[in-house]
Amino acid sequence: MSAAEQISHDRLIQALNSVIDPELRKPITELGMVADVDVQDSTAAAKILLTVAGCPLRTTIENDVREALLELDGVEQVTVELGVMDPHQRAALREQLASRRTPFSDPASLTRVIAVASGKGGVGKSSITANLATALAAQGLKVGLIDADVHGFSIPSLMGITQKPTRVDDMILPPVAHGVKVISIGMFLDSNQPVIWRGPMLHRSLEQFLSDVYFGDLDFLFLDLPPGTGDMAISVSQLLPNSELLVITTPQSTATEVAERAGTIALQTKQKVIGVVENMSYLQLPDGSRMEVFGSGGGEKLSESLSAQLGYPVQLLAQLPLEESVRVGSDQGLPVVLSNSVAPAAQALQDLAARLGSQPRGLAGRSLPLSV
Repeated sequence: MSAAEQISHDRLIQALNSVIDPELRKPITELGMVADVDVQDSTAAAKILLTVAGCPLRTTIENDVREALLELDGVEQVTVELGVMDPHQRAALREQLASRRTPFSDPASLTRVIAVASGKGGVGKSSITANLATALAAQGLKVGLIDADVHGFSIPSLMGITQKPTRVDDMILPPVAHGVKVISIGMFLDSNQPVIWRGPMLHRSLEQFLSDVYFGDLDFLFLDLPPGTGDMAISVSQLLPNSELLVITTPQSTATEVAERAGTIALQTKQKVIGVVENMSYLQLPDGSRMEVFGSGGGEKLSESLSAQLGYPVQLLAQLPLEESVRVGSDQGLPVVLSNSVAPAAQALQDLAARLGSQPRGLAGRSLPLSV
């Protein structure tokens, strides 16, 4: 009996367990995508059902299936036939993966939701959000990122995403970049056109991102908020009552005063402010000295002010230097924590991510709906 004849169906399925759908981030065997697999005369043949006909990652799936089966002793060639799920199979997949609700608003959810806020634009809020999400994903954590700045979206460019989300009936599969699942209104536009929406539309867009986009089980969900205390900041507090705020500022006194408003919104929304990050704190000069381009002390002042007003310690978690490498990485769509991991700014961001990631997921300190 040849080696190929000894390969059982279970071994073939076991080999395909290692093939992960690039968008759903689950094994294709678990998703019902393996219609058939067999081996004859050292040639393995697999029929794989894609979720939709225009699946943008069909080549990746096909190559991964081929490589997985070639790992088996006795398999010398592999043929892969790609089909498409019928409506009933897609409906079953949709039912398996998610229900139409906002899973992260559930008090029992273990996902840590962090909304990154600032008082004004131009303080580096979006680049910090992208880098923190990427750094945590690099640590092996499951991370999602919502670009909630509908009018000034920039996350797709910062993360290097040009791929549009895939739709499986009424479920949206977010593109994955650097291990982070990302969604943004910019992914649904054909050009760099402005989004001219008022409050109710902004609220609905966030609601759909939370209910219709399949993120799966996450350790962290980041939201890149628009500057200020407008509609989206209020919507986040309503739709994600367990969310926490991370406030970004620069050392400049005027930026700090405006950022204070973004932090004290927590008094009305009942969110917790987990800390302050001071960006562009200094410019390192070639002689080793530091130039404080935007002044100094703003982050510490904001930390003290928020602590006094909110009634609990709000720490200054990081002071990030002003560096060209951050801008270069952002322009390339490769966050600096990956593009230049030894840069001082990258190391400071990695330290901040490690600090955030060191808090284990759990229900400690949360009020749960209990009844007798």
